[in-house]
Amino acid sequence: MAVREILVDPDPRLRQRCAPIEAFDADLAGLVEDLLDTLYAGTAIGLSAPQIGVPRRVLVMDLSSARDTPEVFINPEVLAVDRLARVEESCLSVPGVSATIVRPIRTKVRALDRHGELVEAKLEDLRAVCLLHEVDHLEGRLFTDHLPAWRRLLLRWRGRPAAPRAA
Repeated sequence: MAVREILVDPDPRLRQRCAPIEAFDADLAGLVEDLLDTLYAGTAIGLSAPQIGVPRRVLVMDLSSARDTPEVFINPEVLAVDRLARVEESCLSVPGVSATIVRPIRTKVRALDRHGELVEAKLEDLRAVCLLHEVDHLEGRLFTDHLPAWRRLLLRWRGRPAAPRAA
């Protein structure tokens, strides 16, 4: 359908907790298609609705090498997490920043697919990391929120001009 613009931090819409999907209608089908078109237009492996300015609980992922195996999670609920590990993450909404954070690399999730069918899945490694990263977006969190406070402070000042020095 359409490649949508990605919201970039510090856009306040990225900090909103998203509302659940209630209707499986043409609007939802269009949103899913827009998310997939936007995902495939770049190199990311996951994208959530709030990143394109839609505060709804929908995310898409595709970790296949051919980029032809989309996964759609609607109203995802994380049931369990396990095995913390240090992982390298980046985000379309935080361009130019990548960082190592601690995140579970095993999870169990319950969600609805694009047709409203209930699915439960156990995800491991990169699939689990990607899903949890996108679920964070649905909760109004960014991957940088998992960084130590001193690192977040440094990131907040990135790109700002230096203060004038006193003569």
